[in-house]
Amino acid sequence: MNPTVLFISHGGGPLPLLGDPKHAEMNEMLPKIASKIPKPDVILMLSAHWEEDVPTFTAASDPPLIYDYYGFPKESYEIQYPAKGQPDFARRLKEQLRKEGIKTNLSFERGFDHGMFVPLKIMYPNADIPVVQLSLATSLDPEFHIAMGRAIRKLPYDSNNVLLIGSGFSFHNMKAFFAQPNADIVQKNRDFDNWLQETMSSKDMSEEDRQTNLIHWNEAPSAEFCHPRNEHLLPLHVCYGAAGRASDEAFSLQILDKQASMFLWNAAQDNCVEQAN
Repeated sequence: MNPTVLFISHGGGPLPLLGDPKHAEMNEMLPKIASKIPKPDVILMLSAHWEEDVPTFTAASDPPLIYDYYGFPKESYEIQYPAKGQPDFARRLKEQLRKEGIKTNLSFERGFDHGMFVPLKIMYPNADIPVVQLSLATSLDPEFHIAMGRAIRKLPYDSNNVLLIGSGFSFHNMKAFFAQPNADIVQKNRDFDNWLQETMSSKDMSEEDRQTNLIHWNEAPSAEFCHPRNEHLLPLHVCYGAAGRASDEAFSLQILDKQASMFLWNAAQDNCVEQAN
């Protein structure tokens, strides 16, 4: 059995937890998605807010929270989400990726950043599911991150109910977030998001073509406007590598006045997954 896989658009900093109206649809969507899937025994969380030269897993039993945002109200730095780590699972993941030729590290000091605790506080507010967080590679290479997801898929999951979450954002142009809304921004946002929905959802697209689209994501309509830097898109590449097929469900919503997407792959038997070579 493969893990359940979910790519989410995680919004802006702590704003989803502060009652910001421009995150209302996200705050409604995430609990609905959580209700659709079995409650996991452990979560593997890949956040856009952590990069390392060598991909790294958190391996502490009680990782602290990292308030990696600035200029927000005092209560933003008092948010609590006391989820445990799971060092044994981190070690198993490291060994599995080694077998697939991917070097990784373990960090016993690194905590959970807001790409982890903000969405999980909305989805699983009791913080009763252990979490291992995984960094991006600083290369930001799309093909490498797909391969990393594929290696994660090959881990023998036994009876564990694992949820892999890629926490990023389908649109991440900081200047556009703060610019006055105009028709050009709206159109560019829509064009890229429509391409992304088609790429991730189409059952008629071959896995070879889907993978090619993701590797060459910057050739999509308005791609480099929507992602001047691709760190918020790459968690999706890891998710696709781990799932290896079109998403089972695609979600479209407004976050910070931008069209955004999320994608869910239900847990599947190995023989149900067609992997691109």
